[in-house]
Amino acid sequence: MDYLKKDEILRIVDNALAEDIGDGDHTSLATVPKSARGSAKLLVKDTGVLAGVELAKTIFNRVDPELKIDVEINDGAVVSHGDIAFHVEGASQSILSSERLVLNFMQRMSGIATKTNELAKIIAHLPTQLLDTRKTTPGIRLMEKWAVKIGGGANHRFALYDMVMIKDNHIDYAGGIENAISRTKDYLTKTGKHLKIEIETRNLDEVKEVIAIGGVNRIMLDNFSPNEIREALELIDRSQYETEASGGITADSILAYAETGVDYISSGALTHSYQSLDLSLKAEFEI
Repeated sequence: MDYLKKDEILRIVDNALAEDIGDGDHTSLATVPKSARGSAKLLVKDTGVLAGVELAKTIFNRVDPELKIDVEINDGAVVSHGDIAFHVEGASQSILSSERLVLNFMQRMSGIATKTNELAKIIAHLPTQLLDTRKTTPGIRLMEKWAVKIGGGANHRFALYDMVMIKDNHIDYAGGIENAISRTKDYLTKTGKHLKIEIETRNLDEVKEVIAIGGVNRIMLDNFSPNEIREALELIDRSQYETEASGGITADSILAYAETGVDYISSGALTHSYQSLDLSLKAEFEI
């Protein structure tokens, strides 16, 4: 996915600015002269992986194209307390109106990147890829999946429209695995859509059933133990199917799962159970 696609990023930024500023940043308008100019620094007060610098540049530019940003630390760098990521200089009112949105995005994106990096490093010596999920904050999924990439992970499908993922509820509502797969294939043929198909399995019997029916690209092994995944992988033709482990996989268990040889490990925790990095935008001086 192209995270530098300006139209989508600007749509999200514009919505967020409208939410925050409304008919005006009245505190800044009331207290700071329009002609005042100043400089501020993005101060890191935590340890982790920095993310959102490129987005911050976009936000500042959207609020005031005359603001100047001098980047000292780029996205993906490991940072610690006391580091300065960038300086921004220009109209003081513009800096103040941008401050909270920049921090809101950067703190969250850096937390996601840090969480992702923590897990990705554990399995970096193995071919298994770490994936995110759709368990994201509504409206800002683009930014959160961007942060996963910055942290060293990879993206699963972005949304409901770019891949078919047949999960347990789909199977149950469809009346079984065979119905779910056959109806999916019919639907894709009728609509002329060329989408990959992934199907969730809950036990070895379902894995065997999927293999017998065929017609999918990836088999998800949901809530399997590492030993159960090894059993499943012995049944699956790896030249025909991709494999994905999912369900409650943590920093303590991810290595054991990756060592099974599964192609992918997906983790919702990357985007729903992270801790935001402590960042602050501090005024430096007046010009």
